[in-house]
Amino acid sequence: MKNTVKVERAIKDITQQELANAVGVSRQTINSIEAGGYIPSAVLVLKIAKYFGKPVESIFELEEGE
Repeated sequence: MKNTVKVERAIKDITQQELANAVGVSRQTINSIEAGGYIPSAVLVLKIAKYFGKPVESIFELEEGE
């Protein structure tokens, strides 16, 4: 799953820890999502999108074959 979480954080000028605190996960979880090593739950995807004030589809995208 592709995502633009790192880009969105840069635009908002926040750290991984600040985003993690806002959505109720660890900094390591945010790091793993950004690196593509962890596919977040639907609830977490919705929380992240809501935090950035954007639709889910503008932050998360399924890759070919997923």
